[in-house]
Amino acid sequence: MVQTPITPQTLYPDSDGKPMADNTEQYKWIVMLVENLKRLLQDQTAFVAGDLLWYPIKVESLPGEEPQKAPCQAPDAMVVLGRPDNYQGSYQQWKEGNIAPQVVFEILSPSNSHLEMAEKQRFYQKYGVLEMYFYDPKTKNFWGFTRSEDNWNFVTELNLPWISPLLKIRFEMFEDGLEVSYPNGEPFKTLSGFAQERDQAQSERDQAQAQRDQAQEERDRLAAKLRELGVDPDQL
Repeated sequence: MVQTPITPQTLYPDSDGKPMADNTEQYKWIVMLVENLKRLLQDQTAFVAGDLLWYPIKVESLPGEEPQKAPCQAPDAMVVLGRPDNYQGSYQQWKEGNIAPQVVFEILSPSNSHLEMAEKQRFYQKYGVLEMYFYDPKTKNFWGFTRSEDNWNFVTELNLPWISPLLKIRFEMFEDGLEVSYPNGEPFKTLSGFAQERDQAQSERDQAQAQRDQAQEERDRLAAKLRELGVDPDQL
């Protein structure tokens, strides 16, 4: 019998075959969290990813044996403080200084079951996550857990507004749903919000350049006038 060679990609595939999101609302939330967390931590050494498979432990596979299934989860968003923010097909923890994601986020869709969320919670608790947050945009249900030494604190909507102990971001519930804010109180931006910010910044740069061009034209005009009068402007 011909045996299939066991490769790292066999043991630790980059995809679990599941879609990143089941609907546009879930996708919007995942992208918003990832982009804003990247912005929040841009001046720190931190790895931020969305829907990336995390393998906390390395599995051993002996020749001739069926390879073990490596335990893994793909948080909708995760933060690993102390690791560089670079491209990875999956987060293999033993290659990253054995640093587990400290904060994870899950955005629920109608296809997610309570059993699935309970399994995720147990996985995150077992493998070293310090904070985990769950939000269902449809029902507006929010909950989370934070680790305090060997104990877990349950965070519910009754605790809102809530500030993440590690990231200092703020969770607050309003009539139209959950709002996540930066430590300075600025709400997390949507993709359209980032686009507007970039457009505004570009407009300001264009305006500043136009002012510089206008000032240079005025200097050139004055220099030409001085030369007409027999004065060398470079000698002034």
